[in-house]
This record gives sequence, C-alpha cells and structure tokens, in this order.
Amino acid sequence: MVNTEQGIETAMRISTAAKKARVGVETIRFYERQGLIAQPQRPSNGGFRSYTSEIVERIRFIRQAQELGFSLKEIDELLSLKADPATDCADVRAHAEAKLEDVNQKIARLITIRFALNALIEACPGRGATHYCSILEALEGRNTDAAVPLQSKEMRP
Repeated sequence: MVNTEQGIETAMRISTAAKKARVGVETIRFYERQGLIAQPQRPSNGGFRSYTSEIVERIRFIRQAQELGFSLKEIDELLSLKADPATDCADVRAHAEAKLEDVNQKIARLITIRFALNALIEACPGRGATHYCSILEALEGRNTDAAVPLQSKEMRP
C-alpha cells in the first residue's frame, strides 16, 4: 500500500474495499457488472485486483443514492453528471426534484392502499367460511359493496 498523504492512491483487495465502503463483496461485483464502477485489471503476475479509495468513495456514493431511492440507471446518470465538469448544479437538482416527485406519487399510492385495506378489514366479519369472505370476494370483484378502489389507470376499463 502506498501513502495517501503523498497524493498516491492506497490499493486494497476487494474484501478491504467492501469493508471500507460498508457493502458486501458481491455488491462490488454487482456494481462492476452493471458498469457503475470499473473492475480493476488483474495484475500480470496473477495477483489480486487492487481497489482504490476513489472506488470506495464511488461505491459509498452509489449506496447513498440507492438509500434515497434512486435506481441504478438514475445513479449512473448522476455519476455522469458528477464526472462532467460542464455540469451545473441545477442539472443535479433537477434529478433530485424528479426523484422527490416520484416519491410523493408513491406515498400517495400507499395512502390509497392503506385506506382500501382498512375498508376491506372493516367490512370483514372475521369469521365464517372463506367462500363467503368479503375480502376475497372484493379481490375477485364479486362483492361490489366492498370493491377494492385501487385499480390503476391501466386496469380501468
């Protein structure tokens, strides 16, 4: 390993890089297969691949973006923006705003699901044969009184 204080990268094995990035080795391999991080070249002497602190930082960036709900495609776009010196912060902000809108839509959908589930549970007597279960009837569309009011736009006639 080389001293990072002199501006030279510290090389490490994949297991060490994984520990420093707080991910599993398989996560690093997955990111490599997805093209999010470059796979270091295997040394000609057949030794281990060496990962740099820069790769560890990139992995942390990817994980943090995933925690915020960004897809791997969106993360790839963010990484491209980060690497492009001509990128303006407004471009990155636009991606974050789009993700926030997506999250807000998902929250609204989950609230709708919660109300529908509450309505189904309230309508269910909680006993009796499943053939007459109001929840199952509603899911099958047999009971219009307790119909599930969730159909997405694609499912509506």
